[in-house]
Amino acid sequence: MEINILNISGKETGAKVTLEDSVFGIDPNDHAIYLDVKQYLANQRQGTHKSKERNEIAGSTRKLHKQKGTGGSRKGSITNPLYKGGGRIFGPRPRDYSFKLNKKLKSLARKSALSYKARENNIVVLEDFQFSAIKTSTFIDMLKSLNLKDSKNLIVLSENDHNLFMSCRNVQRNRIMRACDLNTYDLLNAGKLVMTAGAIKIVEEAFSK
Repeated sequence: MEINILNISGKETGAKVTLEDSVFGIDPNDHAIYLDVKQYLANQRQGTHKSKERNEIAGSTRKLHKQKGTGGSRKGSITNPLYKGGGRIFGPRPRDYSFKLNKKLKSLARKSALSYKARENNIVVLEDFQFSAIKTSTFIDMLKSLNLKDSKNLIVLSENDHNLFMSCRNVQRNRIMRACDLNTYDLLNAGKLVMTAGAIKIVEEAFSK
């Protein structure tokens, strides 16, 4: 699959890039995508949730009324979970939600997500560029030139560009990352995938093995 390479003004440079079928043209595996996204979201969870159980509630331990003769049920403590302010039964405890996935499966999930983007013609390729200064208006002008102002974009660079990152930070629905940090969740969460020519080479070298 060949795609024209554009500059940040939205004009064709005359060069083209050929996307490798082994990375951008495979038959997507939806279950691999599901597992990789599930792991990504699970790793975001802090797992610090905690509720107090009966033995952790501060309250009197006196018996509320005598055992027999009242016609009601036995009541041993005000911290009983059945009372307002009592402990919680089987409440959440701190835990680690992360789990392991094999490298081959994670690679398959990323290639599947990239193949979906290529199949839907949602990949835009730019020549390698850098911002000389931190200027949000310059970034917005670039989006307008590329007809991406109203879409949700993931911009993938070959290396970190501090000026570009700072220029994009306050612009909603746009995310910038390096090619080496690419993940399935961000690929699927974006409407348009904007990649530099250098980033495509890095991705193909990483996933075509």
